[in-house]
Amino acid sequence: MLTQQSQSRLSYALLVLGILLIASNLRAPVTGLAPVLDQIILSFNLSASQAGMLTTLPLIAFALASPLATSLAKRQGLEVSLFIALILIGLGLASRMIDSVPVLYLGTAVIGVGIAIGNVLLPSLIKRDFAHKVAVMTSAYVLAMGIFGGSYSALIIPLAEYKQIGWQIALASYALITLISLFIWLPQLKLRTKPTKDLVENTGDVKVWRQALAWQITLLLGCNSLFTYIIIGWLPSILIDSGHSAQQAGALQGSFQVASALPGIILIPLLAKLKDQRVLTFVLGVLASLSSIGLLYMPDYASVWSITMGFCSGACFILGLSFISLRTHDSHQAAALSGMAQCIGYLLAATGPIIAGALHSYFGNWASTLWFCAGASALCAVFGYLGGRNITMRNKA
Repeated sequence: MLTQQSQSRLSYALLVLGILLIASNLRAPVTGLAPVLDQIILSFNLSASQAGMLTTLPLIAFALASPLATSLAKRQGLEVSLFIALILIGLGLASRMIDSVPVLYLGTAVIGVGIAIGNVLLPSLIKRDFAHKVAVMTSAYVLAMGIFGGSYSALIIPLAEYKQIGWQIALASYALITLISLFIWLPQLKLRTKPTKDLVENTGDVKVWRQALAWQITLLLGCNSLFTYIIIGWLPSILIDSGHSAQQAGALQGSFQVASALPGIILIPLLAKLKDQRVLTFVLGVLASLSSIGLLYMPDYASVWSITMGFCSGACFILGLSFISLRTHDSHQAAALSGMAQCIGYLLAATGPIIAGALHSYFGNWASTLWFCAGASALCAVFGYLGGRNITMRNKA
C-alpha cells in the first residue's frame, strides 16, 4: 500500500515537474535572441527589418501551427504531442550552431512550431489533470516561462563572452534544458490521452466575428501582443543605443520578462472577486504607454520602465484571456472567441518587430518605435475599458 502511494506521489511530482520544464521551453528560445541581436546583425550583415524577422518568424509559426497542434493531439495524444514539441524546439536550438543565415531562419521557425504546439496543448493537459487547480497550475507555468526566459536573457551576454564562446553556442546551449525536459517527460509517453473537448470542438457556426465585444477583447489582446513582442525583440537594442551596456540591456530585458509573469500570482485570485475590470485594465494600459514614453525621455530609469512595462504586459494578457471566459456563455462560444483572438493577435504581433525595425531604419533612432509602442498600449487601455464591462456576448449573432 505504501509502495503504491509512493509511486503515485512520484508520478504526480514527475508530471508537475514535466509541465514546468515544458513551460521553461516556451519563451526563452525565442526571447534569448534579443540580447545578442546586434551581434547577429554584425555577423550576417542583416538590416534591422531582416533582424526583426527573426522575432516575427515564431509568431507566424504560432498562427500557422496552432491548428496543427490540435490535429496532432487527436492522433497521437497530448503526451506524445508535447514530446514532439520539445524535440522540435531542441532541433531548432541545435541548428543555431550552424553558421548560415537560411539555417538560422529555418531553425527559428522550427522552434516557433514547437512552441506553438506547447502553447496550445499545455492548458488542455492542465485542465484535464488539475481540474481543481487550474488557476494555480496556470500561474505556476506562466511564472516558469517568465523566470527561465528572463534568466536566460540576463545570462546570455556573459555566457557568450565566457572564454569567447560566442553568441551561437550561447543560444544553442539552451538545448540542455530541452534535453532535461525530454528526459523528465519520458514517463508520460505510456499515456496517449486526447485533448479536452473544448479544444477540438467545431466552432465554425458560432458567429463571434460579428460582435463588437468580441472585437474589443480581440484587439485588447492583439495590441498588447504587438507591444510585447516589439519590446521583447528590440528592448536590448533600444537600451544599448541609449547608453546602457550589452549586459545591462540583457538583464533589463530579463527583468521585463520576469515582471510579465508576476501578475498571474496577483490577478488570478483577484479576478474571482472583481465583476467589472474596466478601471483596472484601463490603468494598466495607460501605465504601459507612459512607460514607453519614459524609456524614451528618461532612459536613466530604464529599470523602472522595464519592470512596469513587463508587469502591465503580463497583466493585460491575463485579463484578456480571462475576458474570453467571463464574457461568453459557454465553452463553445469561448473556444470560438479564443480562436478569433489568437488569429488576430498573432497576426498583429507578427507585424510588430518588422515595423519597429523599419521605423528605426527610416528615422535612424528608436523614438518613433517607442511612440508606436505607446500608441499600442493606449489602444489596450481603450479596448480593455470596453472589454472589461460586466456584460456578455449574445448567444446568437
